[in-house]
Amino acid sequence: MGYQLSAVVADIELLREQTAELDHAVLGELRQDFGLLPVTPQLVVELTGSLPDYATDDRSAEHPFGLVLSTALVEVLTRWSQSGPVAYLEAEFGGGAGYQSAAVWLGGVPSWGPRFDDELDGPRERWPINGALTQLGVEPGTWIDPFAELGLHLERNTDGWLAHGRRRLSADYWDELVEQWENQ
Repeated sequence: MGYQLSAVVADIELLREQTAELDHAVLGELRQDFGLLPVTPQLVVELTGSLPDYATDDRSAEHPFGLVLSTALVEVLTRWSQSGPVAYLEAEFGGGAGYQSAAVWLGGVPSWGPRFDDELDGPRERWPINGALTQLGVEPGTWIDPFAELGLHLERNTDGWLAHGRRRLSADYWDELVEQWENQ
């Protein structure tokens, strides 16, 4: 079973405010008052006025993202970050191979990253997505790392996050279902 993620993560209220007038913005609620905005081609067009561009070469430190972060898209993330930290996260895994990439903007400027890793053999806190989430202010909790702490493991791909958001589910919803099931 594979995993794919292309999303903006930030404070849920920041994302609600910035996307309130957008037709193609679907927010997924995460733990700790964070939200996830799946980045779809339709959303990129709505935000930038242009079709998204995707890298044709393999991901690397020089080319960390599959989605080419156009000047217009970076300007949107930069503008949003004036209200609080904003991260763009990307991951793709299948059959034991894959990558994570992440970057963070704060105060209208890039503040961290982009970071890329396709081996993920170092400590979890150094993995790109965990590093970005720490920059956003994710607090340690009972889960193994910030990725799981927020609930990013709950959906496997963009379609899953779109359904999650459209159904207005929170990350805690799944925990509550598990608890109900265990109590039966």
